[in-house]
Amino acid sequence: QVQLVESGGGLVQAGGTLRLSCAASGSISWFNFMGWYRQVPGKQRELVAVITGGGTTNYADSVKGRFTISRDNAKNTVFLQMNSLKPEDTAVYYCNLNRGNTGSFWGQGTQVTVSS
Repeated sequence: QVQLVESGGGLVQAGGTLRLSCAASGSISWFNFMGWYRQVPGKQRELVAVITGGGTTNYADSVKGRFTISRDNAKNTVFLQMNSLKPEDTAVYYCNLNRGNTGSFWGQGTQVTVSS
Protein backbone atom coordinates (compact mmCIF):
# COMPACT_ATOMS: atom_id res chain seq x y z
CA GLN A 1 0.00 0.00 0.00
CA VAL A 2 2.97 2.30 0.67
CA GLN A 3 6.10 2.33 -1.44
CA LEU A 4 9.27 4.28 -0.71
CA VAL A 5 12.04 4.60 -3.29
CA GLU A 6 15.38 6.16 -2.37
CA SER A 7 17.83 7.67 -4.81
CA GLY A 8 20.90 9.87 -4.84
CA GLY A 9 23.49 7.67 -3.18
CA GLY A 10 26.95 7.19 -4.58
CA LEU A 11 30.67 7.44 -4.03
CA VAL A 12 32.18 10.76 -2.98
CA GLN A 13 35.40 12.07 -1.53
CA ALA A 14 35.56 13.20 2.08
CA GLY A 15 34.25 16.73 2.31
CA GLY A 16 31.91 16.21 -0.60
CA THR A 17 28.16 16.52 -0.91
CA LEU A 18 25.24 14.25 -1.75
CA ARG A 19 21.50 14.80 -1.77
CA LEU A 20 19.25 11.82 -1.14
CA SER A 21 15.64 11.70 -2.22
CA CYS A 22 12.81 9.43 -1.12
CA ALA A 23 9.67 9.33 -3.24
CA ALA A 24 6.61 7.94 -1.48
CA SER A 25 3.43 6.60 -2.99
CA GLY A 26 0.28 5.09 -1.54
CA SER A 27 -1.76 5.99 1.51
CA ILE A 28 0.22 8.90 2.93
CA SER A 29 -0.85 11.81 5.10
CA TRP A 30 0.92 15.11 5.58
CA PHE A 31 1.21 14.55 9.33
CA ASN A 32 3.10 11.26 9.04
CA PHE A 33 6.62 11.31 10.43
CA MET A 34 9.34 10.59 7.90
CA GLY A 35 12.97 9.89 8.55
CA TRP A 36 16.32 8.75 7.27
CA TYR A 37 18.18 5.87 8.88
CA ARG A 38 21.51 4.30 8.06
CA GLN A 39 23.09 0.93 8.64
CA VAL A 40 26.58 -0.49 8.39
CA PRO A 41 27.01 -4.27 8.01
CA GLY A 42 27.12 -5.90 11.42
CA LYS A 43 25.76 -2.83 13.17
CA GLN A 44 22.31 -1.70 14.27
CA ARG A 45 20.30 0.62 12.10
CA GLU A 46 20.43 4.15 13.50
CA LEU A 47 18.29 7.22 13.08
CA VAL A 48 19.97 9.99 11.12
CA ALA A 49 17.18 12.56 10.89
CA VAL A 50 13.42 12.79 11.30
CA ILE A 51 10.86 15.35 10.19
CA THR A 52 7.24 15.81 11.17
CA GLY A 53 4.47 16.87 8.86
CA GLY A 54 4.73 20.33 10.35
CA GLY A 55 8.43 20.58 9.56
CA THR A 56 9.94 19.98 13.00
CA THR A 57 13.28 18.18 12.65
CA ASN A 58 15.66 16.21 14.81
CA TYR A 59 19.15 14.93 14.02
CA ALA A 60 21.69 12.52 15.33
CA ASP A 61 24.52 14.37 17.04
CA SER A 62 26.99 13.00 14.52
CA VAL A 63 25.32 14.80 11.60
CA LYS A 64 24.11 18.05 13.18
CA GLY A 65 25.29 21.03 11.23
CA ARG A 66 26.14 18.92 8.18
CA PHE A 67 22.88 17.20 7.17
CA THR A 68 19.49 18.76 6.52
CA ILE A 69 16.21 16.88 6.20
CA SER A 70 13.28 18.43 4.36
CA ARG A 71 10.04 17.33 2.77
CA ASP A 72 7.79 18.37 -0.06
CA ASN A 73 4.33 17.19 0.91
CA ALA A 74 2.84 18.11 -2.44
CA LYS A 75 5.27 15.74 -4.14
CA ASN A 76 5.29 13.14 -1.34
CA THR A 77 9.06 13.37 -1.22
CA VAL A 78 11.60 13.70 1.59
CA PHE A 79 15.20 14.80 1.09
CA LEU A 80 18.46 14.53 2.95
CA GLN A 81 21.08 17.10 2.05
CA MET A 82 24.46 15.80 3.18
CA ASN A 83 27.37 18.24 3.28
CA SER A 84 30.94 17.85 4.53
CA LEU A 85 30.70 14.09 4.26
CA LYS A 86 33.05 11.96 6.32
CA PRO A 87 34.19 8.34 5.84
CA GLU A 88 32.17 7.39 8.92
CA ASP A 89 29.02 8.45 7.06
CA THR A 90 29.47 5.43 4.79
CA ALA A 91 26.37 3.25 5.11
CA VAL A 92 23.21 2.14 3.42
CA TYR A 93 20.65 4.89 3.92
CA TYR A 94 16.99 3.98 4.32
CA CYS A 95 13.90 6.13 4.11
CA ASN A 96 11.14 5.49 6.65
CA LEU A 97 7.48 6.48 6.85
CA ASN A 98 5.76 6.06 10.20
CA ARG A 99 1.96 5.98 10.27
CA GLY A 100 1.68 5.18 13.96
CA ASN A 101 -0.83 2.43 14.67
CA THR A 102 -1.22 1.63 10.98
CA GLY A 103 2.38 0.73 10.38
CA SER A 104 5.90 1.70 9.51
CA PHE A 105 7.36 1.39 6.02
CA TRP A 106 10.88 1.23 4.60
CA GLY A 107 12.54 1.83 1.28
CA GLN A 108 15.07 -0.52 -0.28
CA GLY A 109 18.05 1.60 0.71
CA THR A 110 20.69 3.51 -1.18
CA GLN A 111 24.44 3.12 -0.69
CA VAL A 112 26.53 6.10 0.37
CA THR A 113 30.29 5.61 0.32
CA VAL A 114 32.71 8.33 1.40
CA SER A 115 36.36 7.77 0.58
CA SER A 116 39.22 9.19 2.60
